[in-house]
Amino acid sequence: MPQRSGILADDPLSGRCPTSHERMAGQLWDASYHDGPAPWDIGRPQPAIVRLASAGGFAGAMLDAGCGTGENALHIAALGLPGLGPVLGVDVAETALAMARKKASDRGIEIEFAAADAFQLARLGRKFSTVLDCGLFHTCDGDERHAYVASLASVTERDGTVHVLCFSDEGPDIGPHPVSREELNAAFNSSSGWKIAVIKPERIETRIHDNGVSAWLATIKRI
Repeated sequence: MPQRSGILADDPLSGRCPTSHERMAGQLWDASYHDGPAPWDIGRPQPAIVRLASAGGFAGAMLDAGCGTGENALHIAALGLPGLGPVLGVDVAETALAMARKKASDRGIEIEFAAADAFQLARLGRKFSTVLDCGLFHTCDGDERHAYVASLASVTERDGTVHVLCFSDEGPDIGPHPVSREELNAAFNSSSGWKIAVIKPERIETRIHDNGVSAWLATIKRI
């Protein structure tokens, strides 16, 4: 990955480099929220994340990396789960963050949303017991994945958990950025300080697929 520079006042990227997805789409992530909901913004938490939360998948300080308009993080924060600490959602899209903050205020939910580069999470200066990635990993190309996983490692406590919900390369409905089991195993391997506990089939709901898209839900431990 190219080296990220400091923040520039007149730089819409705030000093970061455009991601592979932004280059492919020809627009910044923030632009996805300018003309109505983005395809992945379904206006409610992903059902897979709701099920994961109800099964006790979130504890301690929690980070939602690439939170968008905040529905997943807001759902988790509102549950009052035993042992759940402060919840932080981060994204590079300021428009989405503004929407997330308004939802939190309107719903009376105690939660924090902040602008942050997913490739530079160490700059948060914080550690988390649980990290959620819902739909971010699958937008990274091969060169970006190493940097992104290293960034996750920098903020995940030892024995902490990362949950990744991403498009799958298996199933009748395959999303635009399919990921294989082998790619998940290669990205989160023991040599880089990870152990995959489970990878199971799931679905990601979108605004443009009636029955959602085939996905993986991976639970990964920081070792």
